[in-house]
Amino acid sequence: MAESLQFVSAAKTHGLKLIPFFISVALYFGLVRRDPQGELWTTVLKCLPIVALMLYVIIKGFSFNKNYRCSQLILLGLIFSCGGDALLNVNLFPFGMVSFGIAHVFYMSAFGWRPLKWILGVALYVPVIIFVIFVAKYLDEILIVGVPIYCALITTMLWRALARAVDTKSCLSIFCAVGALLFVISDALIAVTMFLGVALPGARLQIMITYYIAQLAIALSTADDGPEPSCRKKTK
Repeated sequence: MAESLQFVSAAKTHGLKLIPFFISVALYFGLVRRDPQGELWTTVLKCLPIVALMLYVIIKGFSFNKNYRCSQLILLGLIFSCGGDALLNVNLFPFGMVSFGIAHVFYMSAFGWRPLKWILGVALYVPVIIFVIFVAKYLDEILIVGVPIYCALITTMLWRALARAVDTKSCLSIFCAVGALLFVISDALIAVTMFLGVALPGARLQIMITYYIAQLAIALSTADDGPEPSCRKKTK
């Protein structure tokens, strides 16, 4: 009973700190009615939810000491994700991809490398390699190099999130792993619409909804960060 009350109290506390995120998401979907064409105002609205998540990571409890290493890495990942959003919105796709690739490096560093669970990694890389081979003929001279590298980075990020969830079995790590998977799905939707020319119904909505949920889940993985960093906790 005490644990349930503690969980409800924590949920309310963190929920209040996430209000700016939910408001900014509502503003984006409420005001941006079509695919953005690089306007400043749509770029600002697109980035606002990620900025709100940066604010959450800071105000829920943050320090530059080693006990908050996970929060530090996730915050850096959110910063580069925000940069990627802005670059994609002004039609600088290769640069946006680089920015998101750096974000994934920070995320995978936060999730850690122990336990390795290499079989899980192999199971993820195989379909991604097949996908990259399939779309390679649709890529230009820049993307033919950038896309495989980016796919390797985001797949590694997903692998580390899943490995941590399997190891800790905590609600936060499981939700984070679901978020990492949604991040991959969001980017896969971008790939099939951009490279393969598949006309998905409500493509922007599908891409952005999965993306914002993914970033929310990753940011929430820092909710119990502190003296014993949450990203490194292990089951006994």
